[in-house]
Amino acid sequence: MTDQCGLRMTFDSAADLYQQARPEYPEHLYEAMIAAAGLSADNRLLEIGSASGKATLPLVRRGFRITCVEPGPALAAAARRNLARFPDVEVVQSMFEDIDPSAHERFDLVFAATAWHWLDPAVRYRRTWELLRPGGHLAFWSATHVFPEGGDSFFVDLQEIYDEIGEGLPDGVTCPRPGELPDQREDIEASGLFEPVLVRHFDWEVAYDADGYTRLLDTFSGHIAMEPWKRRRLYSEIRRRMDERADGLLRRGWGAVLHVARRRDLPDAP
Repeated sequence: MTDQCGLRMTFDSAADLYQQARPEYPEHLYEAMIAAAGLSADNRLLEIGSASGKATLPLVRRGFRITCVEPGPALAAAARRNLARFPDVEVVQSMFEDIDPSAHERFDLVFAATAWHWLDPAVRYRRTWELLRPGGHLAFWSATHVFPEGGDSFFVDLQEIYDEIGEGLPDGVTCPRPGELPDQREDIEASGLFEPVLVRHFDWEVAYDADGYTRLLDTFSGHIAMEPWKRRRLYSEIRRRMDERADGLLRRGWGAVLHVARRRDLPDAP
């Protein structure tokens, strides 16, 4: 858990970049989550790992009351600034695993946007179950690089530079196409605490110039943790290759698998 926890906290150093650099999630992802969980505008939501409020804003604009839990002090401060005009949002600086369920009124939905996989597997389902009202829902998804047929070859071509600096892909890692991302239905069912009600893939594309793309990389834990010389070599090569393109842009495919699960009615969490 030490290495995982250390990487989890690297994001705090990118607090000033996160809101601008990370992609927006598709509006129809939020709509699908709201419909699957049967939410209404005055429901209470808890967000795990809110970062700077990227996924919070689209939901608070829909009228939901949201408690954001963010472990990084700089990211929590950024979220408070970005969400300051919304009185129905509270930002709590804490590890989700440390939240005391008895200190909160039960929530209608607990959700995590690109944060669920960072949580302690031994705690995440049980703590979420404890925070939800009977019949409440859990939702989570992650934004991941996908490689559509006929898509931009920039990323595959760039792997030679990652290999050169000793940051190549591990053996067996593949480049998933849209719709091929693994889902966690079995993990949800194995918890014994939740019943899946929706598992759905979403795919979209974002165009980046060199500055925008290197800013994006500066919000990824692996790139934040790179030795500076490796980052300099990689980023200089990205800029060189993009300068050779007529429009100066690359196009990155994004994919997400939205999971929505209903809290099981059990006398006590195991």
